[in-house]
Amino acid sequence: MSGAALATTGAATGAGAATGAAFGKVILFGEHAVVYGAPAIAAGIERGARARATPAAGGRGSALGLGGRVHAAGEGEVGRAFAALLAALGPGVEVEVEAESELPPGGGLGSSAALGVAIARAIGAIGGGEAIAPARVLAAAAAWEGIFHGNPSGIDTTAAARGGCFRFTRAKGATPLSPPEDLRLCVGMTGISVSTREMVEGVARLFARKPELKQRSIEAITALVENAALAIEAGDRVGLGQLMDLNHMILAGMFVSAEPIERMCSLSREAGALGAKLTGAGGGGSVIALVEDEEVAGQVLEAWKGEGFEGFLTRVRGAEP
Repeated sequence: MSGAALATTGAATGAGAATGAAFGKVILFGEHAVVYGAPAIAAGIERGARARATPAAGGRGSALGLGGRVHAAGEGEVGRAFAALLAALGPGVEVEVEAESELPPGGGLGSSAALGVAIARAIGAIGGGEAIAPARVLAAAAAWEGIFHGNPSGIDTTAAARGGCFRFTRAKGATPLSPPEDLRLCVGMTGISVSTREMVEGVARLFARKPELKQRSIEAITALVENAALAIEAGDRVGLGQLMDLNHMILAGMFVSAEPIERMCSLSREAGALGAKLTGAGGGGSVIALVEDEEVAGQVLEAWKGEGFEGFLTRVRGAEP
């Protein structure tokens, strides 16, 4: 079964085992403001996470293998997140899960959300019965995310579960957006791991001190998101790139950018990108650059590589022909 299919559901693999998968994510517009009820635009990317679950043998209790370690449910931060996920799924068999992510932790690409969704899908598919309901997957992944991030907006878990491009608010969830053609994005990593919780809390403290900045920032980002949604569906990549640059300027004014992020954005634009911005919580993490074609993508990736930054090309899928 293909990765895309696995990312839609879980799959039984025999002998009581089952697998699940999920997408990584980029936030195209609206990070941080989305926490306060403003809209954002996000997309799933091909790199993500996978998990394999089996019933635990001999009453040993549930455990999660991740990052070369085994985490007993309830022990340590990862174990507590795993226990919260299991509790959200409801009563069931004790399980042993092996999970892995293709995404850097703390990189702003939704690694923990993808893991939560993949683990929930794998556990839900044990026994080969009906696929676990999407709402239960999201609830379980949200419980997992809550341990790591405190008050996540839900946008990461939504992208991990559904893929594609969508407009999102905390109140209404996801509304699909359909670019007429694929959008090409270079995704670059600063190499600096950041805590989403700490970045979100830092913005909250800033907004508490400067309520006028909060109002201006959220109003401006909301307007950008609405215009970006129109540009995406109209296929206006030039306009979309300009809006990305503007969104990044607002985020920099909220003090969530950093020198490596600024350097990567500058390199992207100099190499021909239509626009560039941080994606995710900021402080480090990752940068996205919108490019017209694969030739420009190569130039951006080479410029990043020349200064020690890693990156890759991905696509936001357009409307089906």
